[in-house]
Amino acid sequence: MSVRMSVPRETASGELRVALDPVVAGRFAQMGVTVQLERDAGAAAHFPDAAYESATLLDTDAVYGETDLMVRVAPPTLAEIERLPEGATLVGFFYAHRSPDVVAALQHRRILSFAMELVPRISRAQSMDALSSQAAVAGYKAALMGADLSCRFFPMLTTAAGTIRPSKVIVIGAGVAGLQAIATARRLGAMVEAYDVRSATKEQVESLGAKFLDLGVKAEGEGGYARELTEDEKKQQQEALAGFIAKADVLITTAAIPGRPSPKLIPASMVSGMKPGAVIVDLAAEGGGNCELTEPGQTVEHEGVIIHGPLNVPSQVALHASEMYAKNLLNFLTPMIQDGEFKPDWDDEVVAKSCLTRDGEIVHAPTREAIQGDAS
Repeated sequence: MSVRMSVPRETASGELRVALDPVVAGRFAQMGVTVQLERDAGAAAHFPDAAYESATLLDTDAVYGETDLMVRVAPPTLAEIERLPEGATLVGFFYAHRSPDVVAALQHRRILSFAMELVPRISRAQSMDALSSQAAVAGYKAALMGADLSCRFFPMLTTAAGTIRPSKVIVIGAGVAGLQAIATARRLGAMVEAYDVRSATKEQVESLGAKFLDLGVKAEGEGGYARELTEDEKKQQQEALAGFIAKADVLITTAAIPGRPSPKLIPASMVSGMKPGAVIVDLAAEGGGNCELTEPGQTVEHEGVIIHGPLNVPSQVALHASEMYAKNLLNFLTPMIQDGEFKPDWDDEVVAKSCLTRDGEIVHAPTREAIQGDAS
């Protein structure tokens, strides 16, 4: 029997993306999957219902109640989990460390859940890496936000009033978001410097025309992430950074550790040392922010410095972000679908490591330990 794949309309505040765009929905249909779309699910991302030629349009009750496999972007609410048939499969972002009650509900309803943020960062899974695809969107927007909030031009301009020097942009963290921020700021004409505790990123930073700041602190970690710094390393890092940041017109911070609060790299004293009119765009605001003064979801000012803590940045480029996410889902789910039926291979590292709950159990060990620890 063909698996019924449902795409709901996202209900999280400010969420404009949709899990499947019309093209990918068509690809799943060609694989024998019955694609079911909640009416207006793609409208906020500018995909009208009429564009989903291969999907069946359903109302809210049917899209939840008559599904085998649901794909979504933002984590579900408790009420949405209750609407799913017991034993159904749910795929999307969960950020389980923030919502233990959601995980508990998935466990109680015996929902088989796959968290896209848990897809292992191995070569074979690069095309499934939704964290990276959405981070690219965030990095691009961060540079535009910085330019918009700044009281200075980014590029060097020769005008009737004389020559205007280009702005200096510093990017902290040279992962996918950081590299995209560097590339975009460079295209806008700014002088760009960047820092990352992973020395391997130096070549990537320089290939984009930016200067790499070597502060003498290295923290190579596993899976492409940086390890957490020791207290001495944090102090050395902040002391070395302070001099560079004092000269920045725009500072973009992107340092995040999955499943943990964002590391505090920019103390209030460092902000006080920045130029009047300088801007901080804190892309790590979802995890509390890299700056001590960041207020997630707010734009605040401290001694003349603007601190912007945007949330859910990829949703601001909803159409392309949805297309990218849909392709991640397609690449992730295709190996599990055979002749229209959902058959995950539990010996596959990608399948096993991205699973959050299965058969009434929390199978992702860090999440299980965190929830059991909270309960004790």
